[in-house]
Amino acid sequence: MKYVLLFGGTMENVDQLEGKAKEEAMAAYAASGKWFEEYTKAGKVIGGEELRGPSTATTVTRKNGRIAVTDGPFIEAKEVIGGFALIEVKDLDEALELAKAWPGGAVEVRPIVDHSSDR
Repeated sequence: MKYVLLFGGTMENVDQLEGKAKEEAMAAYAASGKWFEEYTKAGKVIGGEELRGPSTATTVTRKNGRIAVTDGPFIEAKEVIGGFALIEVKDLDEALELAKAWPGGAVEVRPIVDHSSDR
């Protein structure tokens, strides 16, 4: 089964990381890199990326037939998504094990919809 792991935190976390000395920030990134390397080699992580901060987001919405393009994230929230990993594992339990091993903050685990049988 395929899942996406959404790596979350807060704007405070982002500000703290950006305010750290380069060596400290690199150590935090190294832990995340090690996680990606380990599970990619194991064939469980099949994709993923780090995302730029919420201030770089552009949102396209449709309401009553009108399209609006606005700067900023879609959802006003304290939490932000910093990146994601696309994983392929046998079941939710295995997906949760990968999420628990993530060295950062919160991880949302969501299954991918398989449309292959729709064709």
